[in-house]
Amino acid sequence: MLAELFLFLSACKSVTLKKKNILLAALFATGFSGVVAEYVLATLASHFLGDSVIQWAMIVSVMLFSMGLGSRISKLLTKNLFAFFIGAEFLLSVIVSFSALSVYSMVAYSPYIGVYIYMLAIITGFFIGLELPLAVRLNEQFEELRINISLVLEKDYYGSLAGGLFFSFVGLPYLGLTYTPFVLGAINLLVALLLLFFYPSTLGERKKTILKITGAFIVFVIALGTANAQKIILYGEQRRYKDKIILSEQSRYQKIVVTQWKDSYWVYLDNHLQFSTYDEEMYHEVLVHPAMQLAKEHTDVLVMGGGDGCATREILKYPDVNSVKIVDLDPKMTDLAKHYPIFLAINDSAFHNPSVNVINKDGYTYLAADTNFYDVIIIDLPDPRNIELSRLYSLEFYKMCYNHLRPNGVTVTQAGSPYYAPESFECIGKTLKQAGFSVIPLQNQVLSMGQWGWQLGVKRNTQLPNIKQALKNADFDSLDTKWINNEAIGHITSFGKPYFNKTDDTIKINKIHDPVLYKYFLKADWDVY
Repeated sequence: MLAELFLFLSACKSVTLKKKNILLAALFATGFSGVVAEYVLATLASHFLGDSVIQWAMIVSVMLFSMGLGSRISKLLTKNLFAFFIGAEFLLSVIVSFSALSVYSMVAYSPYIGVYIYMLAIITGFFIGLELPLAVRLNEQFEELRINISLVLEKDYYGSLAGGLFFSFVGLPYLGLTYTPFVLGAINLLVALLLLFFYPSTLGERKKTILKITGAFIVFVIALGTANAQKIILYGEQRRYKDKIILSEQSRYQKIVVTQWKDSYWVYLDNHLQFSTYDEEMYHEVLVHPAMQLAKEHTDVLVMGGGDGCATREILKYPDVNSVKIVDLDPKMTDLAKHYPIFLAINDSAFHNPSVNVINKDGYTYLAADTNFYDVIIIDLPDPRNIELSRLYSLEFYKMCYNHLRPNGVTVTQAGSPYYAPESFECIGKTLKQAGFSVIPLQNQVLSMGQWGWQLGVKRNTQLPNIKQALKNADFDSLDTKWINNEAIGHITSFGKPYFNKTDDTIKINKIHDPVLYKYFLKADWDVY
């Protein structure tokens, strides 16, 4: 009799332990999916609304606030706690799975995509906040209060760390925003089904039947969504572009889209046009050749950004170039430039030249650690529309460029539009001057981009008229170019009166600890174009 009692108690203890472990594993999984859901929505907000620092801060803050609301509401639930917990998991599995899909679909039809993204953040945060207190109350049958609280929060926080690692190193770079949400939804759904299987006695037959049917239906819906996700997102994206999308890639850092119109291709990063083959020479030839002509030597050239290879194509037209380093953060972009047929045709297979070395690192940290010197530094980066990019237009960065140039070295950076964004354009020029360069602004009408500008700096105490004269004396006609020639130099170095610009005294220097440039850029009159 005692032996039978012992076996019965052991069996009960084993079942209890299994139930507790399943619940704690469920908490780990919900912590995992909860934090990744935050990151997915923050990435979507940055992608569609811009200013990533603000969007990440606001999405995370809104979701934490909503979690507080969910926690508050949970105290009103006094019965059927297990059913409510399963229901919350079911709802989260659907909401999270279709978050990116619904955003991409919505953006094609509604101008209020920001409102929708933040509504998703509020709803998702609310149900995540509802879950945790319910889990604590469900787990109180297994542990005393101090251990219960500790275990529940511990598993949730460990899951959050795992979620962050997953999003950074697996989700975004390999699954992208298309499939990462479905992984999260599947995790929430699996948690609900496991709990439903291991806790059947806590529910009545009718509720169990309803939940099982609901679970089966959600499995079907998520499977259907996963199978058609790529088509739906491509449809939503296509609605945003006037031309046919022929390439759409999500890298760890950005969304790369290529569209085609007749025989021309248009390259977008995070929805912003980078160049068009219709007229890209009018951009890249002005970016490269004035700087290369002013430099007395071209032995070693450094390109910051320029992952498409077009600037490198122009640099390699100088026979004395011995080494070209391309420092671009995104390996997906440089890999496309090296292997994708369209980019190979555009950049003339520049990255296959033996003198070219592609380095996939952050430009700022690379230059800070670099011990080499260069004759020319060409900065071909996306517009400074956020704090991260603004860092690569800062006084500190330009000082590093100055120190890595040989005597009489030259640097040039794309600087946006002198007319649509005059304050941003002037800020870049003024920051270059503060770094020690003699600076001359350049401009050109690039048909697909509007009136565009560059700031060119020479590492010597040279007066502006002398730089202009040096450019006019240079031999551009002998270069193998499609647009720039000797006659064009008078055009690209000529500006009228500062029609839109404020006085120079009102424009601040862009510094890492005082990043004013991205604010100038964001308040520019881009809608005029």
